[in-house]
Amino acid sequence: MGGAAVFGLIFFVGICAAAKKKKDDFTQTLELPKDPPQVAVAETRKLVFHVSPLSGKGLLTAQTRDALRAVMKLNGGLPIIHVRAFVAGSGDVRRIPQIISEVAGERKMPLPSVSVVRAGGLPLENAQVVLETVSVAKRDVNAQGLDFIAGEAVTAEDPASPPKPLLLKALDQLASKVGGEAPLLVSCFVSTMENPAELTAAIASRFPAASMNLVQPRRGPFHALAVCEAIARGARVTSERLAFTGTRVAFGAEQKDATLAFQRLDRDLAEAGAGPAGIVFSHIYPLSGPIAEMARKLRASAEPIEIIPFEGLASIDAGFAVDAVAAVR
Repeated sequence: MGGAAVFGLIFFVGICAAAKKKKDDFTQTLELPKDPPQVAVAETRKLVFHVSPLSGKGLLTAQTRDALRAVMKLNGGLPIIHVRAFVAGSGDVRRIPQIISEVAGERKMPLPSVSVVRAGGLPLENAQVVLETVSVAKRDVNAQGLDFIAGEAVTAEDPASPPKPLLLKALDQLASKVGGEAPLLVSCFVSTMENPAELTAAIASRFPAASMNLVQPRRGPFHALAVCEAIARGARVTSERLAFTGTRVAFGAEQKDATLAFQRLDRDLAEAGAGPAGIVFSHIYPLSGPIAEMARKLRASAEPIEIIPFEGLASIDAGFAVDAVAAVR
């Protein structure tokens, strides 16, 4: 083979190797999912609410993906602007926002804000996650506005007390607050999942038209507990737009840690055109009774507020987490 032919062969092999390297480099460079926004805003009149069906199949990642896809089917492919995820079992709760971001990205949908806490249990064996979602309809569905209704805790000193009598009282209290409006979403929390089918049937019989959720906040409750909250159509919240925040975590159990978490939440709302004065509902998820009382005192002016101790949060250093819904100016 002549020198020119050898040189040509070497040149050709070099080009192929460079092209392969470039192709490999390209295929190995994957775009990471974006972080969900801390706040998402949508028109109040167009908001609709769903709860994902439970599944006991697969691990947390698969169940979260399936849950979000199921909601997208339930809502007819409407954009989801907020997700509240309750995770049971040993799965990594820190993965939830990323999984939601991945699924939303695959569907070319805007990213929702995400609240996530670890619960003690769900009403289906091997179920690891349930999602409450807020979506935006194509037309007005809440012409008169919305009402966010906090529940009143019904308790008993003995943690082993049967949950159904407590749940029925909590449902009675919620019904008296809701009045004549049928709730759009009902979320109930009970200290034990004794006979979960009976408990979910009790909620469904009282509020058959509502999307409903049942969660056990802690594996080992401090005392027997039942509390139910709701979102209904009403005239208390008539602002044109609402802002939904993801959870902000207090890193520590001291008052200074709590104050900093609330300041970060308020700053998030301010950047979205809302603020502390515009909060229409908030949740605090403490990890102990004393932390719950401290948070309640610091946030006493932010009623209505729901404070229920939960099993865990996205950080081992956390004392509590907080999220909020606020009217946008």
